Amino acid sequence: MDGRGGAVELRETHRLTGHADRAWALAWNPNLGAGASPVLASCGGDKTVRIWKRAPDGGWQCTDVLEDTHNRTVRSCAWSPDGKLLATASFDATTAIWEYSGGDFECVATLEGHENEVKSASWSQSGSLLATCSRDKAVWIWEMQPGNEYECVAVLQGHTQDVKMVQWHPILDILVSVSYDNTIKVWADDGNDEWHCVQTLTEADNCGHSSTVWSISFNQKGNRMVTCSDDCTLKIWDTSIDLSQPETGEGHESWQHVSTLTGYHGRTIFSAHWSSGDFIASGAGDDAICLFVEEKSSMVEGPSYRLILKKEKAHDMDINSVRWCPQDPRVLASASDDGTVKLWELRGNILA
Repeated sequence: MDGRGGAVELRETHRLTGHADRAWALAWNPNLGAGASPVLASCGGDKTVRIWKRAPDGGWQCTDVLEDTHNRTVRSCAWSPDGKLLATASFDATTAIWEYSGGDFECVATLEGHENEVKSASWSQSGSLLATCSRDKAVWIWEMQPGNEYECVAVLQGHTQDVKMVQWHPILDILVSVSYDNTIKVWADDGNDEWHCVQTLTEADNCGHSSTVWSISFNQKGNRMVTCSDDCTLKIWDTSIDLSQPETGEGHESWQHVSTLTGYHGRTIFSAHWSSGDFIASGAGDDAICLFVEEKSSMVEGPSYRLILKKEKAHDMDINSVRWCPQDPRVLASASDDGTVKLWELRGNILA
């Protein structure tokens, strides 16, 4: 049921089993060939990455298991924009780069440098840069070189605690990181290949979070982002960056808080993701998934978001990741401490 009593449903369509430990993170391949079915990667505490594809009978099957490379939990996975490479970040302090070639996945590079657990990896929109972050409080930026070589071009120091996630802007070479130190940091190149923190969003100055920030996601236009936290809130941020003039490099520090969604989850919100259809999904430690959409009302000053659905007991344990399918904005994947990955379909008239 949605926030207005309309017939909106999040229906479980498939349950993917195979991980022998908690399922930590998910990534849909963003760039498939014409007519190809969606491809989903999942990673977990069993030190593996699983690749899932739709079977001829309409079900889903695990077609590849990437293993024997990481020797601890695989915490994050991320496809390159062209869909040809998969980065996997592990508690073993390494990030592996996998390439699909000859009908099989091959580990073509292992990135070392972080002092301990790597928590997240993210590719820039051009695919030439990869960002990683770690419990060591640092964010690293790697540049792809010929021959599957990767050079560290920047080590970003600024967070005072464990960095939980990094995410590149979908259009500009702007990087956002979120941390156990309760802050959100925006990083940009000054034009001379020097990376700097250009904005820090905190509770005191910018209506930020009061506890650990776990996740960040941009909308498709890149003019808004959503963050979620241990404080049980989601926050919406808006920018005045002129995205039609990305080459100017101006205004990177212009993110402003515009909305707080609170009272919907009873425990830590671990994941939030913005779909191409402009739905926001959140998954939390209360085992629930919530879906939100912007309220189209001229009576409210500034953007306002409403709950359209809360799926109680979506999993049997904490939900660590929710991700909308880029090829179908009404298909959602979720990963949980219960070891399962679930696929959901959003049905009904959201505007009713």
